[in-house]
Amino acid sequence: MMEITKSFGFDAAHTLQREIDADSSRRIHGHSYRAEIALRGRRDPETGMVMDMGQFERLLEATRDGLDHRFLDDIDGLGPGTLENLATWIWHQLEPDCVGLARVTVYRDSAFESCSYWGETGDAQR
Repeated sequence: MMEITKSFGFDAAHTLQREIDADSSRRIHGHSYRAEIALRGRRDPETGMVMDMGQFERLLEATRDGLDHRFLDDIDGLGPGTLENLATWIWHQLEPDCVGLARVTVYRDSAFESCSYWGETGDAQR
């Protein structure tokens, strides 16, 4: 069993309703994010690859485009623009086409924060 990863970056704005840093969070503000997607599987005996990285990149393009330079509050199905919701949303966008999807981690590197999502029970079972 092997695990391969590919990352993409995106910049997005949002608001957030919370108690700590409430005033600045409620105003529209933005962050730079990095998402890392992990696939697990066995190497194809003919290609030697779990998945061709070019194919992997193409699968990520639409998801990245759905987030990059967007207002997260307006994205259907996302909910509040938290790291937790971003990781879950990305998983659900990719899961139908990414065989072996094992983990989605979203990083906010400037704040040294991240959240990893491994899917709900049954999500990773394909």
